[in-house]
Amino acid sequence: MSIQDGSIVVRAAGKDDVAAVAALIAMGAAAGAPDRAAAEAEARHPAYAEAYERLARSDANHLFVAEKAGRVVGTYQLTILPGIAQRGRTRGKIESVHVDPDLRSSGIGARMMQHAVDTARGLGVGLLELTSDKRRGAAHRFYERLGFARSHEGFKMVLD
Repeated sequence: MSIQDGSIVVRAAGKDDVAAVAALIAMGAAAGAPDRAAAEAEARHPAYAEAYERLARSDANHLFVAEKAGRVVGTYQLTILPGIAQRGRTRGKIESVHVDPDLRSSGIGARMMQHAVDTARGLGVGLLELTSDKRRGAAHRFYERLGFARSHEGFKMVLD
């Protein structure tokens, strides 16, 4: 599904988008001011292309990009999780939400999240969840303005 809103187009990511997606993720993960050159160098690592291929083979995982004037300026991943809880309600999990740091607060994130909600509904999702780094207070306020509620405390364990 591709949706256009003004000058922002949200669409499924393709193989040619991988370097731009990886650079956005690297810039979003940077402590302090993002280093665009370092992020673009990191994005060339072959692990990202391999990860994209795994995602592309999965019916449960969907990687999207936001474009503005033909340039990838945002990304997010939506994973569909069938479950038994809540009478078998299907959940959707939004991850890796990143917008070009120079373009934050310009409507790109809101457009991507509307796309995520619409896409999830279209796939039969009854509950949509996301996680956000605890240090990202502005992002938390953004998600709350969009209607997401703080409901759980998350945990993770790195296995590799």
